[in-house]
Amino acid sequence: MLKSIFKKAGFLVLGLVINPVLAQEAKTISVFDEVPLNFNGEKTEITNGEYLQSGRIIIKKINVPEYPKGTDVKVKVTVKSAGDRWDKSGSLFVIPNPDKLDFIDVAKGNAEYPKAAGQDKYPGVKLGGDYEPALEVLRFMTPFGVGYYSDEEKNPNIEYNRPVYVPKWEEEVAWEMDVSQLESELTGEILIGAWIDTWTPEGYKISVELEYSGRELSKKLVKPLVNTVYYAGQKHPDLFAFNPLKAEFQLPEKAKNAKLYYITTGHGGHSGGDEFIKLRNTVKFDSETVLETIPWRDDCASFRRFNPSSGVWIRKDSARAYNRQGERIFSEVQERLASSDLSRSNWCPGSKVAPYELDLGDLQAGKHEVLIDIDATPVDGDKLNHWLVTAYLVYEK
Repeated sequence: MLKSIFKKAGFLVLGLVINPVLAQEAKTISVFDEVPLNFNGEKTEITNGEYLQSGRIIIKKINVPEYPKGTDVKVKVTVKSAGDRWDKSGSLFVIPNPDKLDFIDVAKGNAEYPKAAGQDKYPGVKLGGDYEPALEVLRFMTPFGVGYYSDEEKNPNIEYNRPVYVPKWEEEVAWEMDVSQLESELTGEILIGAWIDTWTPEGYKISVELEYSGRELSKKLVKPLVNTVYYAGQKHPDLFAFNPLKAEFQLPEKAKNAKLYYITTGHGGHSGGDEFIKLRNTVKFDSETVLETIPWRDDCASFRRFNPSSGVWIRKDSARAYNRQGERIFSEVQERLASSDLSRSNWCPGSKVAPYELDLGDLQAGKHEVLIDIDATPVDGDKLNHWLVTAYLVYEK
């Protein structure tokens, strides 16, 4: 009897091993591997892909296995400078429905943004007409010169930028983020791309990986609503200085456990601009406030090791420290203050930007509205104040 049970158990275990229907395999996919991103600079061949916007955008079609029972998804992005010494905005995105009008059609000169997808003089910032904005997977900010300027032998003056608590400059910066809420848009055949706001021919090199655990996870639907990143045919989005941005959309069916994901960063304007001052963001869904916050990062000094080419100033300060006789005394000191150390509107040079995750509960089928209001500042000459904002809806059937 016992031997019979063991035989049955062994058969069952064997059945689990050989039956692919009962297993979901873990998988890691390399999307880009040190691909140049620049403005009119070096290019490389991208299998099933191409460059847009003079090399500032790369896109690629890839095939990922379907996970019928869902899966965790993690993204990893690695960036290093190939000669660009500045901090720049970056975005990893997917085109959810390539059959619909998207910014790639505009970039290639095959279409224009429909009027319904814009607001005032700002085209393509929200869904509207037959246009759907790109779905942003990860917002990131390049540091000042990591990689190219990390070599102090090739760049001898860079060592004088390095504070005593940084033993060496990093060679690259890498970010990882759990993006499992986007699983439905990151499996099957997908069109994925990356953008860096570089204007130098040297630019950057970027690598991207997608990691799938295979662990069962509830399936979700995703609806892109807003994206003000100026990928193609758009200008610096200072629209919030004039009016809130409103996006209306239809849900064809009831949505369970709905969540609104909101990504926001303020930029430009020099020392007194939106990048460096605290400004309130208010998000309303169906006229109800779901977020009111001042997005701000005050930990930027922790990224110093990624910023070798950041500008540096000397700041006088007072310290209570030990002298050579072992006595604690007050003394005037001079410290390096790097531009990369300064607090900013929800980002630091070398950081990723996590989305706000806003619970909406269950939603009825029909018309809904998202409204985003920011106490922003308009562009003024070379003071290029602007806000990069993304919003998308995630829900279950």
